[in-house]
Amino acid sequence: MSQFAINMLFVGGSFAIYIAIAIWSRAASTKEFYVAGGGVHPVVNGMATAADWMSAASFISMAGIISAGGYANSTYLMGWTGGYVLLAMLLAPYLRKFGKFTVPQFIGDRFYSSSARMVAVICLILTSVTYVIGQMTGAGVAFSRFLEVSSNTGLIIAAVVVFFYAVLGGMKGITYTQVAQYVVLIIAYTIPAIFISLQLTGNPIPPLGLFSDHVSGTPLLAKLDSVVRELGFQDYTADVPNKLNMTLFTLSLMIGTAGLPHVIIRFFTVPKVADARWSAGWALVFIATLYLSAPAVAAMARLNLLTTIYPSGAEQASIRYDERPDWIKNWEATGLIKYEDKNADGRIQYYNDVPAFKETASARGGAGNELTVNNDIIVLANPEIANLPSWVVGLIAAGGLAAALSTAAGLLLAISSAVSHDLIKGWFKPNISDRGELLAARISMAVAIVVATWLGMNPPGFAAQVVALAFGIAAASIFPALMLGIFSKRVNSAGAVAGMLAGLISTLVYIFIYLGWFFIPGTANLANTPDNWLFGISPLSFGAVGAIINFAVALGVSAVTAPPPVEIQHLVESVRYPRGAGAASDH
Repeated sequence: MSQFAINMLFVGGSFAIYIAIAIWSRAASTKEFYVAGGGVHPVVNGMATAADWMSAASFISMAGIISAGGYANSTYLMGWTGGYVLLAMLLAPYLRKFGKFTVPQFIGDRFYSSSARMVAVICLILTSVTYVIGQMTGAGVAFSRFLEVSSNTGLIIAAVVVFFYAVLGGMKGITYTQVAQYVVLIIAYTIPAIFISLQLTGNPIPPLGLFSDHVSGTPLLAKLDSVVRELGFQDYTADVPNKLNMTLFTLSLMIGTAGLPHVIIRFFTVPKVADARWSAGWALVFIATLYLSAPAVAAMARLNLLTTIYPSGAEQASIRYDERPDWIKNWEATGLIKYEDKNADGRIQYYNDVPAFKETASARGGAGNELTVNNDIIVLANPEIANLPSWVVGLIAAGGLAAALSTAAGLLLAISSAVSHDLIKGWFKPNISDRGELLAARISMAVAIVVATWLGMNPPGFAAQVVALAFGIAAASIFPALMLGIFSKRVNSAGAVAGMLAGLISTLVYIFIYLGWFFIPGTANLANTPDNWLFGISPLSFGAVGAIINFAVALGVSAVTAPPPVEIQHLVESVRYPRGAGAASDH
């Protein structure tokens, strides 16, 4: 059986399961559409939350970006993990106690203001739309290789599949589909990791293999350091020089994570506050299964890639282009690997093309780096690089698509809920019927899918970077409002609105200055380089600064304006002491 047929079998089979689940669990009411009826078991919700969490950025792009940057990019891993702990400890139980359908509804009721609710809707949509770009981009990368279609065609296929099970089933369908997707993606991630760890170190446990000896007898990380150093790259385990930026970036990911609306609404689907806590615990267990393997996958993929190009060492001749392995040919067809023979020797020159390495490269006959490898392919190409069986390649194809589609569905539901429940029902048409609201939710999700597909075809960066921008926006706008809403009785509606706007606008302006206004190419005011960053703070790290601005403005404005009504202060006290909660409601 051909590799294409195997890929189709795995991908097609998983898609059939997702659509069957959606038909079986079709949402018949707004409560089922928004919160799956509020009766999801904590273990099931934990697994669904893990699938929601482990997006294309986690499955496809995180290992790729760590592989490319080494220890310096472990901030993604630490920030996302730490953020989940913040969410589980500081937000999830309290928001479940409040018992509403959406994050903007909590903000609107807590700050007794429809304006606050609308600002929260804007923040939520900006966060979710930016985040969903990364998921659709990741889906396009996976489809383009494994189904042998263009990235744009792959995006359209992904959109159709998500449309089927998300629009039809809502949160109810998404929940049980995400359970199936978690099983697919975790098997797809860990099996290749085990194979590769065995090949390179003889240890079947990837996290332990990372710190084991390479089959050559040298510690794996020491060997990787020597290989990348010989090709002009900094040591894989090198420390980060800009500690301020690293700290702010990690913090931005952490608090942005805790403010992600599509993850928060998962905790509205369980019956009780205690179940929300248990869901968070189970989700952390399920997430750790992948996250503990990611650094090993990243390091081993980098080593495999470099030793494929330089089988006899960096100082010896590289492989000839016409003798390149099939996996390079396969990924070249997608445009995600590009080769240019700059010195016309017919060999692949791959090194860090920087001035400091130019003399060494020239002595070896190099006229510039000739191979460009997209970071997003590292995990997906890993089985092929390591010559693993064809069925493993098919499995990881299904896993990559499961990761992208699971999070995309959760994000689209968050957008749909904000539009139908908070915008239409909460603002334009308060007396809309349950049936009318359900129809509005489905239409708004369909529109969101179309917009997300178009944005996925024109992304401002690769998946992990785009996702990091979404976390920055959530960090600067949503997280401070939720924290102050739960833990401060003094913050009022004026303070909350001013804080959210200040955090959001300052963060967006800073991002747009370096990445282009509204991400339109050619509109950036400054080049996105460390020399141009304010105090060395990257646009990806500015979310933490935006959050500080949000907190300061919200507290400052609240201090000079009237305190919240007494009943709101009592509401805050009741939320802070979660001794039980009723079902999620829409009023």
